[in-house]
Amino acid sequence: MKITDIKTWVVGNDDAGIGGRYFIFVKLTTDSNVVGYGEAYTATFGPHITARMIEDCAARYLIGHDPHDIEVFFRRAYASGFSQRPDVSMMGCVSALEMACWDIIGKEANKPVHKLLGGAVHEKLRTYTYLYPHAGSVVPSEAGDVNVYNDPALAAECAALYVEQGFNAVKLDPAGPWSAWDGRQPRLIDIDLSARMLKAIREAVGTRADILFGTHGQFTASGALRMAAAIEPYDPLWFEEPVPPDMPEVMAQVARGTKIPIATGERLTTKWEFARVIEQRAATILQPDLGRSGGILETKKIAAMAEAYHIQIAPHCYCGPIVGAANIQLALTLPNFLILESIKTWDGFHARLLKKKIEWQDGYVIPSTEPGLGVELDEAFCDANPYDGKPLHLEPHPTPIFP
Repeated sequence: MKITDIKTWVVGNDDAGIGGRYFIFVKLTTDSNVVGYGEAYTATFGPHITARMIEDCAARYLIGHDPHDIEVFFRRAYASGFSQRPDVSMMGCVSALEMACWDIIGKEANKPVHKLLGGAVHEKLRTYTYLYPHAGSVVPSEAGDVNVYNDPALAAECAALYVEQGFNAVKLDPAGPWSAWDGRQPRLIDIDLSARMLKAIREAVGTRADILFGTHGQFTASGALRMAAAIEPYDPLWFEEPVPPDMPEVMAQVARGTKIPIATGERLTTKWEFARVIEQRAATILQPDLGRSGGILETKKIAAMAEAYHIQIAPHCYCGPIVGAANIQLALTLPNFLILESIKTWDGFHARLLKKKIEWQDGYVIPSTEPGLGVELDEAFCDANPYDGKPLHLEPHPTPIFP
């Protein structure tokens, strides 16, 4: 079996923008006409440039080769152009192509991917959702700048309705704007608002749901510890990326100074970057995103390293449903799995991207038994919804945020 062809899509999201502005998908086809789908979670360059990068990577290291040879593909791409170091853009390309290879491998074997990675140790997977400002019926009315990120009453109402829907964990990022100049000290108004938001949510949901607190790496270690002290009384399950991801030694200072578990990983790639987090004891929850981390096999290795240190895995997914499906296949095999990020209940635009939506019931993903990743991209829908904007998937504020 050899890979003979590649196709990419950059699909524009709907106006709600849940999961990002666009999604970058790839399809690989073999000489036996087996098709595999993948997705990249990378935003360092424009999405159409990224799609061309994926095609270039495939032309150099995959076309004409057996998709089963994952290790060979990874090493060749990892060392591309004499780099041989973690590269977030290259690993986004590798991740998309690698999960497409696994989709092919599973279909060829007529087995879901998790059966080829050691088998499932979970029957279903616990999930969490963001409190989305554009949650439709979940938040009956929102106007102007008042939304679930800055109004405690709205956030509490939204959280309670998600819990009634079946979720037992909700996430929010209420700590103010994030910028290209972080880390910084949090403003007192941000500390106060964050504490009031968590207080309102805790009062609304009680012990029925965990609260996940994110900050996008906004603070210095001392600033993060000030924030942690303010929100500790509301017992969040984690404090996500309290400082920027480039110095795990600094994140470790926060981990040692708070009772809240530290989570990180959505911006990290390959076993080598995650090894630094583990070595420094900078986090007890890792959040690899399979569209960036290096792919399914690389992230299986990351999870195994974490398991040896009793560190848990919570796969990240602020992107499309192909990464979501890959996360599911891997998470099923992990003894140290904690919780899975869900884009609400995988409904709306994410459901329309697939021929059959990811199944979700009462707070849990119900894994597919179909071969490969267990989902099929709706190519006609992708063709009909191209992205023609200029903004990147996510963009920090370009200037410093002053206190």
